[in-house]
Amino acid sequence: MWWWLLGILSCVLLVVVIIFFLTTGKRKKVFSEKCLRPPGPLVTDSRQRDERLRRGFRVDRVPPALDAVVIGSGVGGLTAAALLSKAGKRVVVLEQHDQAGGCTHTFQNKGFEFDVGIHYLGQLHENSLLRVALDQITEGQLQFTRLEQHFDSLLLGQPDQHREYHIHAGKTEMAANLKNQFPGEEEAIDEYMRLMKLASRQTPLIAILKIIPYWLVNFLVRTGLLHHISSVFHLAATNHSEIMSRLTQNKDLQALSAYLFYGVPPKESSFLINALLLHHYKRGAYYPRGGSSEFAFHIIPVIQQAGGAVLVRAPVQRILLNQQEQVFGVTVLRGLEEIEIHAPVVISNAGIFNTFQKFLPPHIQDKSEIQSLLGMVRHGMGSFLVFVGLDGSKEELGIVSTNFWMYKDNDLDSLMERYSSLSREQVLGNIPMMFITFPSAKDPTANIRHPGKSCMTLLTMARYEWFKEWEGTKLGKRGQDYLDLKNSMAQELLDWALKIFPQLRNKVMMVDAATPLTNCHYLGAPRGEMYGAEHNLERFTPETVARTRPQTPIDGLYLTGQDVFCNGMAGALHGGLLCASAVLNQILYIDLLALKTRLKHKS
Repeated sequence: MWWWLLGILSCVLLVVVIIFFLTTGKRKKVFSEKCLRPPGPLVTDSRQRDERLRRGFRVDRVPPALDAVVIGSGVGGLTAAALLSKAGKRVVVLEQHDQAGGCTHTFQNKGFEFDVGIHYLGQLHENSLLRVALDQITEGQLQFTRLEQHFDSLLLGQPDQHREYHIHAGKTEMAANLKNQFPGEEEAIDEYMRLMKLASRQTPLIAILKIIPYWLVNFLVRTGLLHHISSVFHLAATNHSEIMSRLTQNKDLQALSAYLFYGVPPKESSFLINALLLHHYKRGAYYPRGGSSEFAFHIIPVIQQAGGAVLVRAPVQRILLNQQEQVFGVTVLRGLEEIEIHAPVVISNAGIFNTFQKFLPPHIQDKSEIQSLLGMVRHGMGSFLVFVGLDGSKEELGIVSTNFWMYKDNDLDSLMERYSSLSREQVLGNIPMMFITFPSAKDPTANIRHPGKSCMTLLTMARYEWFKEWEGTKLGKRGQDYLDLKNSMAQELLDWALKIFPQLRNKVMMVDAATPLTNCHYLGAPRGEMYGAEHNLERFTPETVARTRPQTPIDGLYLTGQDVFCNGMAGALHGGLLCASAVLNQILYIDLLALKTRLKHKS
């Protein structure tokens, strides 16, 4: 009986905290239906695009009287900057690369355009929370194309004798399609879908742990009350393999439940994150019309309208602290000179490791609060990408918008464990998993912008240690041994892809590859990770969830992006929402949900 009383007390405390946030301080009007405009025409002129996406750093381009500096122009940084701008703040975003956008930037090679990190997105149906949020920070200018209902294929087994499973979008179609492919597993599929729905509906409770005072989280954890509030906390803290082994003994179905790889085997990952990743596409998969660089292209004007700016080729060197250990700005390297930029708030989208281990003075890094926080997370696994240019349109080549996920074995735990334990000398000939996507087949404007050309991207995970020998070397000057390893891995993946799509064999016009060191250079990722801190089970325990919040032990310093919430564009955007909420001392989710409700009633 006692825990029921404590549970009621905890709920009362939670309500009191939320009321406190709602009633104290002046609430700024951040979201509005009036900011939305009819989508304008796609801008294809390279000069116009470069003027916005490649605006270089100069001292005279830094706005005066800044309210905040944002380090990094990925989705997490741009979202936080845009939301603060909509609240009337003047913000400068500083990007070390020569193009804004982080993982959403695109690049061109020999007339082919490739995206880097946006392959497809979910939860973008009309009036979804994610769609409403994106509309607000782009004023309704970012448009999406819905992909085919059959959005993913999973191939299990060796290339010459694989089994293929199709994943379909749709509230009821996803489960029905799986049942057709796994006769006798209907009960397991129904239970998995139930847990997936539960995870999706109650994930906001995970976000609340990052908003309420840490002492309250600590109380709920220590008393055991947290798990009585919702079973979502149990799903978050239980490994995926454990739950799936209770539901089914079918190894192919177990593999399908965790096929969206991000570098962590199922037995070391949270059931919650895997369930959320698949549920993300239940209402359909989407791709940005005009390519992934449209994200930054349409968010930047919102920042500029408030007097802010997004500047590239602006590598931040240090976060400046006064004698009271409060933030007062950053320094940017310009040639051999470090230029100071002052602001009372610094927001880092550079990741938790860069923020605390690179930008802060050593005596601050050594503080117990920071070391404790760093001890809760570890570096994510790096990635290896192959960019392939193809001669012909999607119709001529017979390629589709469907993505293909391939594993040479259905025991993903053993497969990933073996792969991550390989030495550099053992890698070649032993790459066991790959993702294939055709960005040009997803975007209806691709054939207009690049007629007669298509592109294919191949992706696998890769350990930073395989390339560590060339750490500190410059791009394009890493030597023949590095090129041999990179090109051999790329060829292995390409040969595998051409076994699946033999009609492309004589259509390959160019091949380029990116290693974890490439990601270090272009994304500023310390160990080539695309998804930030590792998404292992420990990261989703209540204590770690609550501690990895936007606020840091340094007064005036905040975190945003994937390391605040979770991986992917949606995770980075939620990190931005949480960060802006913390800076403004206003829970923006409340305002966003109110707008979502109004829009839903109108439609």
